[in-house]
Amino acid sequence: MNDEWICGRMGEDEPWALGAVNPPVFENSLFTFGNAAELGAAIKDEDERYVYWRGTNPTVDVAQRKLAALERGERAKCFGSGMGAISATISSLVSAGDHVLVLGAVYGPTTQFLRYLEKFGVTHTHVDDLAGCDSAIRASTRLLYFESPSYMAYAIVDIAEVTAWARGRGLVTVMDNTWSTPLFQKPLTLGVDVVVHSLSKYVGGHSDLVGGVVIGPSRLIRPLALTEYQLYGAAMSPHDAAKVIKGLRTLPVRMAAHQERGLAVAAFLEGHPAVRAVNHPGLPSHPGHATAVRQMSGFSSLFSFELATDDRQQAALFLDKLRHFRIGVSWGGFESLVNAPALTVEESVRATMGIPVGLIRLSVGLEPAETLVGDLGQALEGSAA
Repeated sequence: MNDEWICGRMGEDEPWALGAVNPPVFENSLFTFGNAAELGAAIKDEDERYVYWRGTNPTVDVAQRKLAALERGERAKCFGSGMGAISATISSLVSAGDHVLVLGAVYGPTTQFLRYLEKFGVTHTHVDDLAGCDSAIRASTRLLYFESPSYMAYAIVDIAEVTAWARGRGLVTVMDNTWSTPLFQKPLTLGVDVVVHSLSKYVGGHSDLVGGVVIGPSRLIRPLALTEYQLYGAAMSPHDAAKVIKGLRTLPVRMAAHQERGLAVAAFLEGHPAVRAVNHPGLPSHPGHATAVRQMSGFSSLFSFELATDDRQQAALFLDKLRHFRIGVSWGGFESLVNAPALTVEESVRATMGIPVGLIRLSVGLEPAETLVGDLGQALEGSAA
């Protein structure tokens, strides 16, 4: 199935009312029925039947079908935020007394949620590699959670190797695939059981949407849809679903441009004397580049680099000197953003995560690459050690 067709037309084959080119936004909080038997049947199956907005909605349904097909999954469920999707997914797969393995660096709030689950008797262990997994696995381990590329460091995980290891030990695997989008990487085809995304990033693409999605086999997504999705109350609104649909229509074009500009900026930084290292898996110098090329079809434009300094003030000065990159915490939109984790993360947390003082995260947007390179060049001027 062609990804561009999925993004643009899948689920939209039937003509909309009055010949409209966009799917209608169904604002209904509820749907009514012709008789009591019909209502009773529908309430038993709120993932398939339209009953109440909290369960599902026709506009949201269109977005879910597109995302499931794009990721090569059987079913998708859209949430009101990425953390809504992540927390519901983890909750659906563990019980009191269970243990979770976390491989590599992951999104900070994901770790916070795992810590929150400790009061319900769910424990977790962070490990760096499969050797660490071998050492940390317990009889109570049920779930292996990871990202690839990893959070902040953008290290590459060999997805097929990790999922084979987990499958051989009876573990369910969950992977956050937000960085690559379903266009550039399809973890379900490499053995991952469940994939989560923040739709707020590249899929939405315009910094005007907060949303998340979980995608996988029906045997895992359907119970989640009927339980955690309903009880957590993190349903996606039809207005946000309409933004997801519009974002998907231009996703292939935007991601090609993000890749081109991101690699141009990364290559510039790699050759600058004021830069100690560049963490972009699309660069041949990246230690995980060969694995990335094997399991990915492209690269997004979120990456980090390390200034040749161990002075927090120098890192802050660099941010303040930028004129085109805006200082902000998210990514994936038109605008280029910059963030310095060492300036916002607590010192103890920074040390635990191994974040260098001079680490800078860039989200390269869709502005001309020469404009972005020029802005970084003037900000780096005189910063070489």
